Amino acid sequence: MIKDIRLLYKKKNRWERKEFFIEGTRSVEQCLKSDGRIKHVVYSSELLNEEGLNLIETLEDSKYKVFDTSAKVFKSISDTESPQGILAVVDIKETDFTDILNENNFLILLDRVQDPGNLGTIIRTADAFGANGIIVTSGCVDVYNPKTVRSTMGSIFQIPVVHIDDISEAIGLLKGEQISIIASSLDTDTYSYDMDFKKDCALVIGNEGAGISTEVIEQSDQLVKIKMTGKAESLNAGIASGVLMYEVLRQRTYNL
Repeated sequence: MIKDIRLLYKKKNRWERKEFFIEGTRSVEQCLKSDGRIKHVVYSSELLNEEGLNLIETLEDSKYKVFDTSAKVFKSISDTESPQGILAVVDIKETDFTDILNENNFLILLDRVQDPGNLGTIIRTADAFGANGIIVTSGCVDVYNPKTVRSTMGSIFQIPVVHIDDISEAIGLLKGEQISIIASSLDTDTYSYDMDFKKDCALVIGNEGAGISTEVIEQSDQLVKIKMTGKAESLNAGIASGVLMYEVLRQRTYNL
């Protein structure tokens, strides 16, 4: 079992087995609350705090398979420098495009987002600000990368994620549902607070260094930029996405 968990560090093995692992008390609790499909749990009673021990009791009472191991062995499979002492192997839940649609669509379309921390932050922020789905395309870091999963702080179980390799195909599907494609770009005079985000829309979040590809910009319905008054030329992809997502929430909440 320990060897199998180590294999899940590689994307190829995760997708072949349709499994990934989550680590930490909060992530396992969020998985439980959202009916995530936990296969088994490995923990170290030497490392767990009281909250973690209580969680193990809950898992055992719910008839999950739980296995105690030494601190040394647990640290050998942990992805953190100071492990909390609990890790769960979870089934990957595959979602179809139609499953993320609703009556007032607010979607996130990812274009070659490659940093695991950024992707995790985007997923967590999208969950916090009410997006109803995320579309991951070719060139993005794997959603189930351990660092990405940890950065989501459990939101990976709260918001559906769809994988569509060809971003042009994804854009076509979105437009077929009358969902406007909105991309951030400096080549526009429209600021985020000038955009009408109350309509069905998909925000495009681009690569950390290169931004949104020219191909996607050309297929977008509208371009938008973030107002900045300081000397910084740009924002981190995760931060920029948060600014735009909050504007969507603000307009829809207050009907501005």
